[in-house]
Amino acid sequence: MKATFKTVRTSMLAAPLALIGGMAAAGGLAEPVVTPAPAPAPAPAPVPVGNDWTGFYGGAQLGYGRVEGDPLVEPEGALGGVHAGYMYDLGNVVVGGELDYDATNIEDATTDIALDGVARLKLRAGYDAGQWLPYVTLGAAQAYTSGALDADDTGSFAGVGVAYQMTDNILVGGEVLQHQFEDFDDTDGLDLDATTATARVSFQF
Repeated sequence: MKATFKTVRTSMLAAPLALIGGMAAAGGLAEPVVTPAPAPAPAPAPVPVGNDWTGFYGGAQLGYGRVEGDPLVEPEGALGGVHAGYMYDLGNVVVGGELDYDATNIEDATTDIALDGVARLKLRAGYDAGQWLPYVTLGAAQAYTSGALDADDTGSFAGVGVAYQMTDNILVGGEVLQHQFEDFDDTDGLDLDATTATARVSFQF
C-alpha cells in the first residue's frame, strides 16, 4: 500500500514538471518579441518666401516736391505723373529699369522761376521679400523750367522705394528721390536740388 502511494505521488509531481519542460522546449517560455518603434516622419520642406516679380509694369504716381538752391527760396508744391518699366527676378534680388515723368506746380514767386516737370531714366535693384519689394534706385533726370528761367537741363538722382503686391497684377508703393542739377542751363553757381516723395500704383503684365 505504501509503495503504491509513493508511486502515485511521484507521478503527480513528475507530470507538471514534464509539461513545463515540454513548453520550454517548444518555445512557450521564450523571451517576448520587441517591436521597434516607427521612424519619425521627415520634416516638411520649407516653403520659399520669395515671389516672382518678373515682367513689365506701368502706372501713375502722385506726391509732393521741394526745390532748393540759390537764388530760390525753397519753393514746394504738388506733382504727379506716369511711369513704365521692366523687372527681372534673380531669386533674392530683383533688378530692372524704368522711365517716368512728373509734372509739377512748383514755382518760386520771388524769382519767378517755375519747375514744370522732371523726366527720369532709372535703374533699380531690390530685395524679394515675398509680397514686399524694398529697393534703391538711381539714374539721370531732365528738369524743365519756365518763367524767368525758360530752359531744361540734365542732372542725376538717387533714392529709395518700396512696392507691395496687392494682387497678381496690382502693385502699390512709395518712392523718395533726391535730385541734383549743377550749373543749371550752363549758369555758373545755379545749383538746384529737388526732393520728391510720391505714392505709386502700377499694373504688372
